[in-house]
Amino acid sequence: MCLGVPMTVLDDGPFTALCGRGGERRAVSMLLVGAQAPGTRVLVHVDTAVRVLDAEEADAIERALEGLAAAMDGAAFDHLFADLVGREPQLPEHLRKPS
Repeated sequence: MCLGVPMTVLDDGPFTALCGRGGERRAVSMLLVGAQAPGTRVLVHVDTAVRVLDAEEADAIERALEGLAAAMDGAAFDHLFADLVGREPQLPEHLRKPS
């Protein structure tokens, strides 16, 4: 399984940027999203930034990744999905039947 992970631009460049997540630092291609200012959050897949993220989306992805790690370790993870616990799943608007 391949996952994209949110990373923060630490040092920008025209084609690559130094990005970090936790204690990890790596050179990331910025060719798909263009040069980004330090502090910008990007979704990184195979050392390539594929999309610029806003803070809310980056945090949601981080919680999902934490939840996945917790589930794999047999630890509690409901607190990471508080917005989903206790409610029925909802289809995105574009998949719903017109009323």
